[in-house]
Amino acid sequence: MDRAVEKIQQRLERTVAALSAANIPYAIIGGNAVRAWVAQVDEAAVRTTRDVDILVRRVDFERVQEVMTTAGFTYRHVRGIDMFLDGPDAKARDAVHICFAAEKVHPDNFTPAPDVTETVQIQSHNTLTLEALVRMKLNAFCDKDRMHLRDMLDVELIDDEWPKRFPAPLSERLQQLIDNPDG
Repeated sequence: MDRAVEKIQQRLERTVAALSAANIPYAIIGGNAVRAWVAQVDEAAVRTTRDVDILVRRVDFERVQEVMTTAGFTYRHVRGIDMFLDGPDAKARDAVHICFAAEKVHPDNFTPAPDVTETVQIQSHNTLTLEALVRMKLNAFCDKDRMHLRDMLDVELIDDEWPKRFPAPLSERLQQLIDNPDG
């Protein structure tokens, strides 16, 4: 397990190094962003994640492909997802998944993904701001996203004042988790 967690961290570090060296704006999103935020409050509450999710602008994607390939990744587009496998024989779980800034991640999302400007530096990485991250998690709202939101509620990164920050139905989704965190 330690090796698997280490490989994910190395994949994240290689990605960030490649994008930063090329001056390509990015934001860490998904489980790694949740992990970064939660660790600031309670390291014992940090949960592992199995992949790396990065937000970039579509206009930069051609350059992203070039620098990621140079960094040893292999580009694939599988089931509507742009990803960079960690080598030619890697699986989708051994990948960096790409989301595009200011575009809906899924057609049924209520709002588009944030822009790459909505970041803060956490451990020298451009990480999505907490509010933008919560908005993305509320948009997706699958089991994994609800779990991440519960983790942030548990360490009090977000609280019962937060639903006011979001439009319906995102605010309703967050209120549902606040009212019934186990449901």
